Amino acid sequence: MASEDGGIGRTVASVCCYCGTGCGVSLTVKDGQLAAVDGDASHPANFGRLCSKGRTLGLTVRRDEARVLSAQLRRTRGAPLLAVPLTTALDAAADRLADIIRRDGPDAVAFYLSGQLLTEDYVVFNQLARGLVGTRHIDSNSRLCMSSAVSAYKASFGADAPPCSYEDLDFADCVLIAGANPAYAHPVLFRRLEEAKARRPGMKVVVIDPRRTDSAELADLHLAIAPGTDVVLFHAMLNQLVWDGLIDEAYVERHCEGYLEAKSRVREFTPELAAGVCGLAAADIVQAARWFGEAGAALSLYTMGLNQSAAGVDKNRALINLHLACGQLGKPGAGPFSLTGQPNAMGGREAGAMATLLPGHRDPDNAVHRAEVAAAWGVASLPAGPGLTAVELFDAVGAGRVKAVWIAATNPAASLPEQAKVRAALQKAELVIVSEAFAGTDTLAFADIVLPAATWPEKDGTLTNSERRVSRVRAALPPPGDAQADWQLACAVGTRLAARIAPERAHLFAYTAPADIFAGHAALTAGRDLDYSALSHALIDAQGPQQWPFRQGAGQVRLYTDGVFATEGGRARFAAPAYTPVADVVNAHFPLRLTSGRLRDQWHTAARTSLAAPLLRHVEAPALSMNPADLARLRLAPGALARVRSRRGELVLPVAAEEAVRAGHAFVPMHWGRAWMAGDGVNVLMNGALDPMSRQPELKHAAVAVTPANLGWQAEAFVAGDAPLLRGRLAHWLGAFPFAQLVAVADAGGGVWLRVAAQQAPDAALLSGLARDFGVTDADLKLDDAARGVLRRVALDAGRPRAWLLCGDTRARDALRDWADGGAAPQSAAALFGAATGARGRVVCACMGVREDAIDAAIGRGADLAGLKQELGCGTGCGSCVPEINGRLNRVCAV
Repeated sequence: MASEDGGIGRTVASVCCYCGTGCGVSLTVKDGQLAAVDGDASHPANFGRLCSKGRTLGLTVRRDEARVLSAQLRRTRGAPLLAVPLTTALDAAADRLADIIRRDGPDAVAFYLSGQLLTEDYVVFNQLARGLVGTRHIDSNSRLCMSSAVSAYKASFGADAPPCSYEDLDFADCVLIAGANPAYAHPVLFRRLEEAKARRPGMKVVVIDPRRTDSAELADLHLAIAPGTDVVLFHAMLNQLVWDGLIDEAYVERHCEGYLEAKSRVREFTPELAAGVCGLAAADIVQAARWFGEAGAALSLYTMGLNQSAAGVDKNRALINLHLACGQLGKPGAGPFSLTGQPNAMGGREAGAMATLLPGHRDPDNAVHRAEVAAAWGVASLPAGPGLTAVELFDAVGAGRVKAVWIAATNPAASLPEQAKVRAALQKAELVIVSEAFAGTDTLAFADIVLPAATWPEKDGTLTNSERRVSRVRAALPPPGDAQADWQLACAVGTRLAARIAPERAHLFAYTAPADIFAGHAALTAGRDLDYSALSHALIDAQGPQQWPFRQGAGQVRLYTDGVFATEGGRARFAAPAYTPVADVVNAHFPLRLTSGRLRDQWHTAARTSLAAPLLRHVEAPALSMNPADLARLRLAPGALARVRSRRGELVLPVAAEEAVRAGHAFVPMHWGRAWMAGDGVNVLMNGALDPMSRQPELKHAAVAVTPANLGWQAEAFVAGDAPLLRGRLAHWLGAFPFAQLVAVADAGGGVWLRVAAQQAPDAALLSGLARDFGVTDADLKLDDAARGVLRRVALDAGRPRAWLLCGDTRARDALRDWADGGAAPQSAAALFGAATGARGRVVCACMGVREDAIDAAIGRGADLAGLKQELGCGTGCGSCVPEINGRLNRVCAV
């Protein structure tokens, strides 16, 4: 909804575009600009709260070369992309798709979409793919995060229908957080859980994660499980529940099937056996089982740690078994709750815009379902059977079976596993169409046609969050340049393509407004488990966001309250999976277990979050976290460069000491692609092994070897300015060295920082180029020793460093950064360049810019959390830093 507020500006109610929490936001527009982003206190997902990413959304709204503002066309492979009129690009897309379809058939064309699209976008792309082109190959990057949860819900309950709501966080007596770090990935929900536990201290929280994450700071019990052993743990918990007589026999008898098979399976999985496999104490497994089984209401929260696995469905179903065995669902505070990773991954599932789904939770293998959708769309038929899923789709591109792929709002050249293979496939493809909003994504380098896409807050439509709540996304600004909403781009190409191959199907793209698209989609949900056929844009505008199913004018807060499930017989199904170890085996050649995960303030491949400099304060650059004992064994000091090698590729990364990482393990954030570092990005290391049912890859775990990189020459450079634009202009330096990182920083009002390394000093011409590009050819402070590859130069502006270059001697980096960021100037150039200052403290509170050294000093003076908030201001903004602050306080108390 939009409203005028005197001369202050126009306010627009919309939804945050990051995680699946679906927080409501209130946008203030003044003089054609986005003036403010605030939490919407009326939205039931967040009641006005926002995390650090949501609070800085306004900083990501760009109208310059950081955006894709015009269409681009590559005339021949290897030629540069050239800006062209949008109509030229649309015509070219239709012409080339038509040629490929006539020559090679419809399955030579594929579509790869994103969980960040709106439901209306999904609908039109699905009609373009299945209804016009006739291809089965349409999938989404939701395959990488949610498909195992989807498959498990369908197998256990008969439908992809998360049974819980956010209010269950307020009522749970036991909360099991498995393979999730909501303190980072769903901070607003974690704040709600913290408050619930503060009100009801008897609530038990169990966190299952190989690392001691910030979420574990809230836990009564942290189970530091060995990666991939979740099935063993859940089976052992069920074994203990049986042994203790905590099974709800009446519930199982009335509402479930398959219990005896599951009971027989878990008989051998005693807590003692599980302890050895999982690397846990048997007593802790028993305690977790008893807390769960004795709880009046038990809730589980889970996401990628279970899903991103070659046995992800088994893990999900083994966890669901615990809820079925104890009757822990369909009541307040209870149920297995998969937290959606992307803002509209669920909407994409509802719209059937995935290879294994049709609209309204229908099945492409089902002839009746296909006929229902075809009739609603007004076409004769739809292609039968599922299409290729994400990893398989790009394998087919590499094999030449798929000739053309249209990629919308996602970045597979950074996000998919086995990046070397993915990039080779994109290079081989005959036609790559990319509809994209942000100019810095890796995938654009492979595009033959680029279509400029609108993005938040320029789009209008709907999305569905983790608790099945459909909300309205409303445009606050017009798209810049030639950018259009994704559904409009799909309609424009679809209309042209229909004229070339099937004029009778042109009606599929006769939409003029998102409300009309939604109306047709909602009608396809009628009579289905998710039925929201009574919903419309107008109803949501008038009554606010609504949960599905939506019947008799009201949404349903939680599902299966009557114990009747969506299976053929109405009973929930127990599973009895065997234990399957991780796909990537640890051995003498690859002795470390590498896991990946999210950072608190970053999102996916950081295409959007990198536009907000404060979000890079907490973690500025890629690094490999390892246990201090492992670093000592490998003779690696914190900050040293290491070569990280898996069976699929290798990277050079700096190492960081982290007690939260178990010995024999390592951790790397998943956000960093080739746009940030030399090489093919973090996912060059990760495994593409697929779950046999969900087809989700094992992105979470890889076996790796770590050795010193032995790169003796290093350089660091900084230049102040607009970081997103500078990154684009300086990105070519990433390919010039064996190790390179180029990141945005918040120092000195913003800028970019380049760190590079090589075995020996490069030639003088390259060093001269570095100096030129970073603006220090004529520096105010200069102390060079070119014969040894040493350059030390600083350019000043108003008495503070505007740029610097340190080659061969980087000791002055932290002193320069402190000076640029408002600290005292060194007394002389000699003192500056000869100094080896202490390491610069990392920012803990992104909202207030409070560093860890300031927090630790205040704790040393006796400050508690309240005192820290009062003295330093940390934790008083979004609150996302509070778990880390509590962890620092707890460690002091433990000493």
